Amino acid sequence: MKNKSTKSLVKTAVIAALNAALTYAQAFIFPGSTTAAVQFRVSESLSVLALFMPESIPGLTIGCILSNLYSIGQGLPLDMIFGSLATLGATVCIRLLRNVRIAKYPLPSMLMPAIWNGVVIGWEIETFFIEGKFSFSSFLVQGGLVALGELGVMLILGTILYFTITKRNLDKKYLTK
Repeated sequence: MKNKSTKSLVKTAVIAALNAALTYAQAFIFPGSTTAAVQFRVSESLSVLALFMPESIPGLTIGCILSNLYSIGQGLPLDMIFGSLATLGATVCIRLLRNVRIAKYPLPSMLMPAIWNGVVIGWEIETFFIEGKFSFSSFLVQGGLVALGELGVMLILGTILYFTITKRNLDKKYLTK
């Protein structure tokens, strides 16, 4: 039993580190691409791992916290809280919906990061960074921009990662043990 819990802890830690490292590398190579209105964080594609491994849920959440340490220097410490909550919600839903498929593709799961981040981060932006009274139409714009970036990542990079994992049977060989 101890060996299994050690393996789970290692998987969680590796996923957290990979998530943070990808985000930091992208922010270094393409400044602003991880914090812009329409974010395209390559690391978000790792959310696909929640389809295969429950350890990815805390790993991606911790990785998001670590990734958003970068944002503190840009005046966005709230991203550590709200971004991580959105990641947690999205990955839990991905895991719960993992067996719901449309033409053998887990589309509902793949949409979860866009939905969760669009709502949570859209609300965060509208509440804390837009001057004046909360505006539902502005919230829809802010959330829509965030969701657009998430959709792009998940439907392009996430789909490539998903099919790479399943076509090569990596899910059966390595990810579920």
